[in-house]
Amino acid sequence: MAGSREIRNKIKSVKNTQKITKAMEMVAASKMRKAQNRMKTARPYGEKIRQVAAHLSRASSEYHHPFLIKRDTVKRVGIIIVTSDKGLCGGLNTNVLRMVLNKIKRWQAEGEELEVCCVGGKGLGFMQRLNANVVSQIIGLGDTPHLEKMVGAVKVMLDGYLEDRFDALHIFYTRFVNTMTQEPVMEQLLPLSGEALGVAEGHWDYIYEPDAKEVIDAVLRRYIEMLVYQAVAENVASEQSARMVAMKAASDNAGNVIDELTLIYNKSRQASITKELSEIVGGAAAV
Repeated sequence: MAGSREIRNKIKSVKNTQKITKAMEMVAASKMRKAQNRMKTARPYGEKIRQVAAHLSRASSEYHHPFLIKRDTVKRVGIIIVTSDKGLCGGLNTNVLRMVLNKIKRWQAEGEELEVCCVGGKGLGFMQRLNANVVSQIIGLGDTPHLEKMVGAVKVMLDGYLEDRFDALHIFYTRFVNTMTQEPVMEQLLPLSGEALGVAEGHWDYIYEPDAKEVIDAVLRRYIEMLVYQAVAENVASEQSARMVAMKAASDNAGNVIDELTLIYNKSRQASITKELSEIVGGAAAV
């Protein structure tokens, strides 16, 4: 059994760790509320631009945008992986990266080539260890992601689709369900299917100024950028929720460890006292 001094040092160390995890839990709870508000405020804009994109895709126009044309065969795939820059958030990144790995294995088994865009340091490190073809990356977005910081990396992927470097574009991220539940999802960004755009009500037609190509291209690019931004906002909210839950669990576990060590310390101390008393009594009897 460890000595009393060693046990006291362990208790002190665990208490210090508990203070850190408790502080991190409170910080994550504060950031989680802000991230949830940011995510919810972005949803109405995303829904409205989706409706506009759906109307444009079904409007009478001689110009058919490449984003809306489904390709006969898929030989190359582009993927955008959204993860966090930091750890200590439970299985958040592990779950989405496990999904990515399973899909990559399936695509590679079918002979499809991959181009990867990484949003977040954890995903970037994972793909580099896999020796994947990372063509663009975004790290250091912080707790408040801004669309202008993402446009460059997203444009690389959109240009790759237009240049036929790959035939489909998918995004992987963690969708926020509630504080206790976050689920990894994969969504197809390109080509834009009817399911993704939804069903436009009625028949729509437009007068384009300056021309259909420029207007539709701008709207659809903005729509894809908004989908990526919404995915990042969902991931940030999921990250803070997962970190708060993980730190609360760590604090609770630290409390249990402290209780167990305190019990061991008391037993060790009582055994030491009993031994000293036995020695005193034995010595007195011998005299």
